[in-house]
Amino acid sequence: MADPRLKAAIEAKEFVLAPGVFDLISALIADRHDYKALYVTGYGTVASYLGLPDAGLASYRDMLERIAQIVKMTTKPVIADADTGYGGLLNVRHTVRGYEEAGVSAIQIEDQEFPKKCGHTPGRRVIPIEDMVRKIKVASDSRSSSDFLIIARTDARTSLGLEEAIRRGEAYGAAGADIVFIESPESEEEMREVARRIDKPLFANIVNGGRTPILSAAALKEIGFAVGIHPAIGFLSMGEALNRAYGDLAANGITSDDIPLYSFAEFNKLLGFEDVWDFEKKYAETA
Repeated sequence: MADPRLKAAIEAKEFVLAPGVFDLISALIADRHDYKALYVTGYGTVASYLGLPDAGLASYRDMLERIAQIVKMTTKPVIADADTGYGGLLNVRHTVRGYEEAGVSAIQIEDQEFPKKCGHTPGRRVIPIEDMVRKIKVASDSRSSSDFLIIARTDARTSLGLEEAIRRGEAYGAAGADIVFIESPESEEEMREVARRIDKPLFANIVNGGRTPILSAAALKEIGFAVGIHPAIGFLSMGEALNRAYGDLAANGITSDDIPLYSFAEFNKLLGFEDVWDFEKKYAETA
């Protein structure tokens, strides 16, 4: 079931900064740090699992299996991307129930047409506002606990403008969303306008190289946002590190001293090998 600490933090107006995680290694490392939540990024999870773009190619089952394992292996509340709810209203109900049963604390559902696209890429189209309002009502009614939060995202800003995005955000909040997510505002002033006009906890998506200004947690809180995610930090830093390390090995035939590596001993601890070794000492057969 949902972890009540996320809802409690938001109600107490504690800013929630959440790094993006996309597999178990990234999740285990992020979980060691001082965050109030982790964010399972659709872009990163699809890239890690399928090696494909975040363009509606992963299924509900693809995502749920990976999200459930991340929840199981970490200690913090998990916010998880659920794209469009993976279909119509019945799919939304099924998705909400599945994510909640897996232990997710907040589900993010967006108003894009299927197949969806990453929120900081071009060519996104949105469904009619009335259709998304029904999805939010179904999502709200389908959860078993109010600790399980509904995040309603609109992608209308890029194609239809800020006014339409705010209109949709207000409607989604009224329909039962706990948190409103206006995707990809393009300036700090736009972000302040969103905060002035939407009377709901607000969600900011900070993507290095994306459309929205890169603002600190303190700045986001001052503007009026409740949650700030950095979905790309994990897979972009991993991509750079792997490119450097693999390129160095190919060029030199050995790992250079200036290539930073995670300690092998610490990595063994991260994965729980110490427990395996203790078990073997206690129970393993001896000659």
